[in-house]
Amino acid sequence: MPTREHSAGHDVTPALVVDGVSHAFGDKTVLDNVSLTVPHASFSVLLGLNGAGKSTLFSLVTRLYDNVSGDIRIQGHDVRRSPSLALQQLGVVFQSRTLDSDLTLSQNLLYHAALHGIPPREARRRAIEALETVQLTERGGDRVRNLSGGQARRVEIARSLLHRPNLLLLDEPTVGLDIGSRESVLEIVRSLVTQRGLGVLWATHLIDEISSSDNIVLLHKGRILYTGSVAGMLEAAEVSDLRSAFRRLTGTDEEMAAA
Repeated sequence: MPTREHSAGHDVTPALVVDGVSHAFGDKTVLDNVSLTVPHASFSVLLGLNGAGKSTLFSLVTRLYDNVSGDIRIQGHDVRRSPSLALQQLGVVFQSRTLDSDLTLSQNLLYHAALHGIPPREARRRAIEALETVQLTERGGDRVRNLSGGQARRVEIARSLLHRPNLLLLDEPTVGLDIGSRESVLEIVRSLVTQRGLGVLWATHLIDEISSSDNIVLLHKGRILYTGSVAGMLEAAEVSDLRSAFRRLTGTDEEMAAA
């Protein structure tokens, strides 16, 4: 796939903009005036503990839930007013496994391509290309049930790329994987940023998945506490490591002491 252009004057519209979004389940507010931006060719980490609101935010972006406040735009398309145009620009890897274990890797990809209206010949070409991207070229005829957890995750990434989105969302994609598989998945996704110019929003609670060059969106109890670079987060917290910065900005040290 050709690399996207992101020089001055090209693709200046962010891959994702979330502006003033709140959400509640009954009387419980789970997102409170959340705003963030994911530029093209960037790896942004949505960092937060379990229950911080990461999955709820992803559900709003993907239209599993309806945002009744604020705006969400994917490649400039409002997800409420132009959902089809917005979602065409979006690839998603959900936390739960969603492949059909009785089908082969290729069959899973071709079925998904058909849902996107991709013609069969083009779908086969894209499926081969996607499996090559995730380093599973020789496994196309294998059933998903015979894959390791890390390999299955890589197939889900391949599937998310078939319709050539501008934005990729991954919700805790390394949960349950061993360290080697985690590193492999991270390496593949980071290469999509540098080689294809995708905007990536990677949700995690694992600080060791963050690189010094990443953008960080710190989400805690439904509120954004920090947005910016790793260096900026360390400076804001007046500490020298990310784990300490996370604890200080979220107040989890005090919470743990009080528990």
